Amino acid sequence: MNDEYKGYNGTIILTDAGVIIKRGAKGFLLGGGMLRGDKTIPYTSIVAVQLKKAGMTAGYLQLSLKGGSEAKSGLMQSTTDENTVNFHARKNKDFLEAKEKIEAKISQSSGSQQSHSGADELEKLATLKEKGIITEEEFTTKKKQLLGL
Repeated sequence: MNDEYKGYNGTIILTDAGVIIKRGAKGFLLGGGMLRGDKTIPYTSIVAVQLKKAGMTAGYLQLSLKGGSEAKSGLMQSTTDENTVNFHARKNKDFLEAKEKIEAKISQSSGSQQSHSGADELEKLATLKEKGIITEEEFTTKKKQLLGL
């Protein structure tokens, strides 16, 4: 999977592992010289995806990251935010698709993290049971909680 969504100040590329925000000369110029180079963001680092559809003014797709400080002042500030790509009205449908795909990948990533941490927790509990720190009954009760049974 390598889907591309071209805005006027950058391109969003969706890979299996994350989002690449690619900037060209336009991104540099339209970002006031602040938007440089490519940025790769793993899906596990993305906490929210905001889409403002274009109409009379440009639209934008903005990624909020764990511990990040995204632009909060709307369209004008979004042009210089490194986690935002701006686009024109004819691209509304494309960027809505990008938003939905990113959100789906975020859900998949968080789901696999939860199951992985659940498996880790079960392994730790089994070790505690083997060492005699918890009883078989305590282990079984906690196992059912972790597995949602």
